[in-house]
Amino acid sequence: MTRGSPLFRPEEVTVALDVFDAATGNGRRPDPDYQTMGAVAEGLLVGWICWGPTPCTKGTFDLYWIVVDPTWQGRGVGSALVAEMEQRLEDSARLIVVETAGRDDYAPTRAFYAARGYHVGATIPDYYGEGDDLVTYVKRLGKREEGGGNS
Repeated sequence: MTRGSPLFRPEEVTVALDVFDAATGNGRRPDPDYQTMGAVAEGLLVGWICWGPTPCTKGTFDLYWIVVDPTWQGRGVGSALVAEMEQRLEDSARLIVVETAGRDDYAPTRAFYAARGYHVGATIPDYYGEGDDLVTYVKRLGKREEGGGNS
């Protein structure tokens, strides 16, 4: 899926596969800080999402990676993955943070997050490279800060 997406550069594919392996325990012990879920249709994995608690925070979680097979994009797979992640985090998260690129070809990705109630929390110009900003989206969930702990 990641290799099939025109958005991801080769080094990003490598990172995505490493996160996938860490989350699922493929070839190693699973990393307990990664939660993951896949979407299956017609017997095939057509989407994947990975999230986890943000270290040194109270109730903040990072959405680390979401990938939908290009042939399944626009068919609700990504929306279903995000909605299920949010439901699973309902009792433990107060804030979800997503980092994405500011390049023009990422406009549909940014629109995807905005349509699901995420808003721009910060932008760092030229973060990924000249003309390629880091855009951080955030979404508050129902949980409010109540005590210590990362999750």
